[in-house]
Amino acid sequence: MTGSTTWKRTLFRMAIVPAAVMGLAAGACAPIVQPITDYRGYLPRGDEIAKIQIGMGKTEIEALLGSPSTTATIPNLGESYYYISSVVETNAFLAPKVVDREILAVRFGYDQRVSGLAHYGLQDGKIIDFISRETPTRGKEMTILQQLFENIGRFDPGAGGPTGPQG
Repeated sequence: MTGSTTWKRTLFRMAIVPAAVMGLAAGACAPIVQPITDYRGYLPRGDEIAKIQIGMGKTEIEALLGSPSTTATIPNLGESYYYISSVVETNAFLAPKVVDREILAVRFGYDQRVSGLAHYGLQDGKIIDFISRETPTRGKEMTILQQLFENIGRFDPGAGGPTGPQG
């Protein structure tokens, strides 16, 4: 009886331990932590935007909407105020991801009066990488195996070097 009990225990361990390890590994892949949602910037509410009229001055816009997130001066078009709002989610160790972005652009003419409004969303944007942190190099990119095998057959012992003739 002792032999069959030992055999059953061994079989039990062989079946249960791998199943438990696989269950723990699968559980580790499931999202345990909810993403962290970060709200950035300011976007005026709909009733504030509805009060904007063509011909209003900059001071009136600032009094109504507050200071813009950024401004821009475009040659031959005048100045613009941009009110930018973003929703960014960060999930564990992954890079933050922008899930929503809204931009209200208030354009001014040369007379410093509102000449137009524009509302943009995330779908209207284009990704521009200002800092890529990569230095472009000339030549071709090779894998490690290509680099290793590139020099096979190129060695010329008669060309000099540490083991060649001293000149």
